[in-house]
Amino acid sequence: MTKSEWDRVHTPDALHERRERVFVIFAGTFLASMAMLNVIGITRFIHIGPLALAVGVLPYPLTFLCTDFISEFYGRRRANFVVTVGLFINGLVFLVMWLGDNLPATGIQPDWQTLTFADPIHMPDGEVLEGRVELFHILYACMRGSVLASMVAYMAAQFCDVFLFHFWKRLTRGKHLWLRNNASTMVSQLVDATAVIAITFGTTYLAGELSLTDLLRLIRDNYLFKVAVAAADTVPFYIGFYFLRGYLRIDPTREHP
Repeated sequence: MTKSEWDRVHTPDALHERRERVFVIFAGTFLASMAMLNVIGITRFIHIGPLALAVGVLPYPLTFLCTDFISEFYGRRRANFVVTVGLFINGLVFLVMWLGDNLPATGIQPDWQTLTFADPIHMPDGEVLEGRVELFHILYACMRGSVLASMVAYMAAQFCDVFLFHFWKRLTRGKHLWLRNNASTMVSQLVDATAVIAITFGTTYLAGELSLTDLLRLIRDNYLFKVAVAAADTVPFYIGFYFLRGYLRIDPTREHP
């Protein structure tokens, strides 16, 4: 690359645009993962090896990787801003689902949009479904039963993650990247797993439909999955860190001490 080409690529405007594009990618991935968590949530439970998990957990670890990258390259203020926007996205998704469930349906109702239950079905929020029920209402009922848990756990875990990330960064003076990446995520994931399962299935447990053993197993499996993913993302975090440091021409230690 010639000097003129180098200067053109690294002008202040070009660097600003590059940094903002990368920020949008991380913020968009974060918000999309949050939206998926709310919509698919507890609609299905799956096995990954010996672990029993709600399907909504699958995209959630990406949120912590994204906030770690944003914290590292753009600072704590921007990371907290994205987390706050995510809270409003949670509310927007819930509002759209609520409107969809409460607005009157048209006469166009294909058979696959309605399910028939021979026996009453107890939803996590206490509602009992029986007879013919719209598929959309079932999805909304699953979301409604977990949205409070999702929002409480989200706020506690994400702000905890950002705070701890910068705590470890200050303590180690910007060294030991693996420590702030893993220590912040693993603690915040414990907060998240405990809060979301306890709130979502608390009424089910109190009603005697879920044993304490099953409740603790869900918390354990939820947390173990998230910890395993957090440990696995250390390598991509290191690769992304060293690539983006040069690509964005940002020294995180100097710019965000």
